Amino acid sequence: MAHDSLYAAPPTVEAEPGAGRLATLRGLLGSWDAAVVAALVVVVLVAGLTVENFATGRNAQFLLLDLVPLALIALPMTLIVITGEIDLSVASMVGLCSTLMGQLWLSSGLSLELICVLVVLLGAVLGAVNGLFVTGFGLPSLAVTIGTLALYRGLSFVVLGDQAVADFPADWTAAVVRNIPGTSIPVVLVPLLLLALVFGVVLHATPAGRALYAMGNNDQAATFTGVSVARTKFWLFVVSGAVCGLVGIFWTLRYASARGDNATGLELTVVTAVLLGGVSIFGGRGALLGVLAGVLLLGVLRNALQLADVDANALTIVTGTLLIASVVLPNAVADIRARLHRRRQRQPVAS
Repeated sequence: MAHDSLYAAPPTVEAEPGAGRLATLRGLLGSWDAAVVAALVVVVLVAGLTVENFATGRNAQFLLLDLVPLALIALPMTLIVITGEIDLSVASMVGLCSTLMGQLWLSSGLSLELICVLVVLLGAVLGAVNGLFVTGFGLPSLAVTIGTLALYRGLSFVVLGDQAVADFPADWTAAVVRNIPGTSIPVVLVPLLLLALVFGVVLHATPAGRALYAMGNNDQAATFTGVSVARTKFWLFVVSGAVCGLVGIFWTLRYASARGDNATGLELTVVTAVLLGGVSIFGGRGALLGVLAGVLLLGVLRNALQLADVDANALTIVTGTLLIASVVLPNAVADIRARLHRRRQRQPVAS
């Protein structure tokens, strides 16, 4: 039929040697991840040439230390968003864990090692509360974690009030900011990279990771394939809380201060970095490499603007703008690509 011939598949052509690898390379270079990495390179070069003190070892140390909390929380947040959920209570969990650490150190007489263990366990419990409401009661994670954002932040002020605890051991506070000998790279970056490797392997090289993408695309379809959707999401929230406990410890020791307002606003920066890294807010799409590039891009940009004496309100505007762009642009690019693909399919095949 004429209609059939119009859309018939083109004759099979034997692929040239290396054509598959070339196509894969083109796909990588044309991906959102590659665009984020390219933007990171441009921002670093421009900042290094135009912003005073940006390209110094001391600034590199402070920049990397600033990125540690952001990167740590972004790891479980990536997995949560890929499943189609979100956790907006992360900064409040960090604040509550920080205040508990301060209160225990102030009045319990426990060793700091035991206190750190208890703080991580508290974080896991806080995450479990989120997970219970989302998976046990079937409530939207957006609504649940907005509620616990306010609840946990309020509790952090109940624990310590307006006071701050600052008399932590000097060897502990020095340890979290210590550099690898002969470099400006903080030692704490090593366990962060190892943890990122673990999350990357789980997400991209295991059946559990494939299940996360399946949940993000269609919960019901994932259930039919044998995935325990509710249990998996519950444990993701638990992991998110435990990581927030670790961040609470790091934040408290780095600034030698346990306060109820610690990490306020961090949730916006984390979500921006995750979405900027190419993770779809609707779930089912994203890669950890892109998220880490997004974390670096956002951190470098904010650091450069701070060194340039840009107002704090302007930094918030920049973060909000990047958040909107990270939602709109990937979907716009995907829509354009889909339209171009459909147009190519509809073109007549030359005889």
